[in-house]
Amino acid sequence: MNEKILQVNKLRKHFHMGKEQILQAVNDVTFHINKGETFGLVGESGCGKTTVGRTIMGLYDKTAGDVLYDGQNVHELNDKETFQFYRNMQMIFQDPYASLNPRSTVKEVIAEPMEVHSLYPNKQAQLDRVIQLLEEVGLNRDHANRYPHEFSGGQRQRIGIARALALDPDFIIADEPISALDVSVQAQVVNLLKRLQKEKGLTFLFIAHDLSMVKQISDRIGVMYLGHMVELTSSDSLYDNPLHPYTQALLSAIPIPDPDIEDTRERIILEGELPSPINPPSGCVFRTRCPFAMDVCASKKPEWQEVEKKHYVACHLYDETLNQTNEPDIHIRKKPVQS
Repeated sequence: MNEKILQVNKLRKHFHMGKEQILQAVNDVTFHINKGETFGLVGESGCGKTTVGRTIMGLYDKTAGDVLYDGQNVHELNDKETFQFYRNMQMIFQDPYASLNPRSTVKEVIAEPMEVHSLYPNKQAQLDRVIQLLEEVGLNRDHANRYPHEFSGGQRQRIGIARALALDPDFIIADEPISALDVSVQAQVVNLLKRLQKEKGLTFLFIAHDLSMVKQISDRIGVMYLGHMVELTSSDSLYDNPLHPYTQALLSAIPIPDPDIEDTRERIILEGELPSPINPPSGCVFRTRCPFAMDVCASKKPEWQEVEKKHYVACHLYDETLNQTNEPDIHIRKKPVQS
């Protein structure tokens, strides 16, 4: 039986924009992550996936809902419990340069959390651990006395990964750790994360917008749109049989390195502008861009339901309680929940 290390229940995060406007960044997002797995969180820029990660970490206060880590409510911890929590959960940030102090050497960057938590009895033991971490991420002891600006983007991200590992955490939130890197370097960083997970038994929340790369590292994937979770299932199931029209459009945009297949396959183009999270559409938030939108989509929010075994989606196209005679002619397959 899989052990749930993280549970996110109906999480909301809203930001006040001036006196009256409210930006609804995250709305009623629910999912869990099992110990030792990698959960991918994907969607367009601005969909709220980074806000989910930062709220889980406690960098943002929640508006509503619960975040439970190892049975404890993250947003109700006292100072001592919060201090321990940050030993167990760490974050790799998107921009490997902005997240590193330009005035500190690599040695100082990685050693800082060790000093805060008083992990080692002396400077030599601390330095030995820093060197060990650098070697684990593919760097060496010569890099310890250099500054962040002396490294390439891929090397800086490796330093960020080493810093995240400094406290020997169990859980790491990787917030688009490859989006700022060259394509040739992205695979190296993903392979590094997979190796570290195998060696250390880590659990990952991997946030990204590149679905082709997410598939290489994730066990399960959640798809977000405008602050809502619209589909969640295993990595293979999502790619083999995407159910939500938004997921289908995202997957159709992934290029295939075979010119014969690429020339003949159907590309789904979403029309219209991405709505504002300050004034989201009524009912289904995707309806303004959905090619299969029905009247009910404007008035009723779709329910989160299991359409196939362990394959969840929020879409009226799969709501068996609706009057099917009013549905548009669609090519999406409907399947009952498997027992």
